[in-house]
Amino acid sequence: MKKRNYWPLFFIGIFTFTLGMIFWTISSAIKTPVHEDESFLISYHNLDRDFNKIVESNAEFLQEYDFVLSINAQKLKLDIQDVYYSQRVLDKKSLHKDLYKVGDNSIVFFVKNKKTQENEKITIKFNISRATNSYSDLNYDNASLEQKNNTYSTIVKIDKAGNLNITGFVETKTGKKGYFFIKSNAI
Repeated sequence: MKKRNYWPLFFIGIFTFTLGMIFWTISSAIKTPVHEDESFLISYHNLDRDFNKIVESNAEFLQEYDFVLSINAQKLKLDIQDVYYSQRVLDKKSLHKDLYKVGDNSIVFFVKNKKTQENEKITIKFNISRATNSYSDLNYDNASLEQKNNTYSTIVKIDKAGNLNITGFVETKTGKKGYFFIKSNAI
């Protein structure tokens, strides 16, 4: 009697299993939803294309206006520098550490004309989001802010500690736009 060799079946089994895992990986990846980064409230495709325009727009904006964003009485300037840093680098060298606290946070915006020294009427859109996903995004615009003497304010409730980004833009009635992107954390 001839002895059977089962090694070819073993290799066929491994090949079939590997091929099945490849198809399973591809189908799982297709079914997983994509969370696109919307820094500056535009798609990452447009951000990639227009980033230099955003930097130039901020420079032009700051020639005519003073921008103040106050988070829990800590005043911040029009800044997009944090977009260059990872969260670990920010922990070491950021000026924006511990801006938020768990609970209620006061956020105030105003733009002052450098020539007239008066607060300007502005259009604001901004978003506060977790650094990891977009499930807990908090979106704001003029309609959701309290306005008094061209100063815009709101109270933001943060449920849990963690890394947060605040990103958005302000636009004056003359059409000048200033963009901001600030990474921080809630303690």
